[in-house]
Amino acid sequence: MSSISARNISDLNNLELLAKQVVEGFITGMHKSPFHGFSAEFSEYRLYNKGESTRHIDWKLYGKTKKLFVKRYEEETNLRCHLIIDNSASMHYPFVKNVSIDNLTKISFSVLASAVLIEILKRQRDAVGLSIYSDKNEYYSPEKGSDKHRRMLLNYLEKVLEQQSTSTTETYKVLHEIAEKIHKRSLIVLFTDMFQTNKKEEELFEALHHLKYNKHEVILFHTYDGKTELNFDFENSPKKFIDVETGEQIDLYASSIKKQYKTAIENYFNELKLKCMQYKIEYVPVDIHKGFNQVLITYLISRKKYL
Repeated sequence: MSSISARNISDLNNLELLAKQVVEGFITGMHKSPFHGFSAEFSEYRLYNKGESTRHIDWKLYGKTKKLFVKRYEEETNLRCHLIIDNSASMHYPFVKNVSIDNLTKISFSVLASAVLIEILKRQRDAVGLSIYSDKNEYYSPEKGSDKHRRMLLNYLEKVLEQQSTSTTETYKVLHEIAEKIHKRSLIVLFTDMFQTNKKEEELFEALHHLKYNKHEVILFHTYDGKTELNFDFENSPKKFIDVETGEQIDLYASSIKKQYKTAIENYFNELKLKCMQYKIEYVPVDIHKGFNQVLITYLISRKKYL
């Protein structure tokens, strides 16, 4: 599958335009991949069902295809999707002076990935909602399908990019609150780096399990910087490492602990995967440097399961 590229846009000031370019690049790539069959998901038409009114048939399209298609309308919502983004201080790592499509932080990756999903949901005439949290619930908007609603969500996501968070993470507390608000069956998509300052992992997974309430489907995109957070790829010189949420500091040579660190972090990833399997949550680790294909493919596969 071809890679997603939007290099002509140097920053993320216009999320809607950038999201459209990412989606178009993805669709083009699908035509050359085993996922070609999913391209129909992006159609703004559906096949005509025998017996229904012929008023909305696109006769020009019939002339080209010899098949009857009906244009989809706003009220034809097939799916409700709720996007949740962790906006704590650790999500604003790595520190980037000029954020662009090729130089992302965890939060900018999550925001752009969410904008891309909003664009897909728009094309599919599906409803979308949004929650932003850190140590508290910073923003909540229920699932709706109107263009006005989607523009409101995109405007708020752009504001998230403009601000630097200094908040700690209280994922387990906030997810319980969000779960109580989402009453109708939905596909819930969560972007988080799974960083917990209080290390209350059991409480965290209880909250994730709460999201499954009311028969929701849950996708957890474990967002990380593969270069430094997974491979611990730092120059071998004395450095001061500072926890951006707790302020804890440690001085060391990266090479002195690199092997042990990689083993520990890989074990942690595996534990998360197994725990998510236990709770029937789709666990998807995503490296912010490897584009959006994995997010998009996971969403499309989960959507087919949901409907």
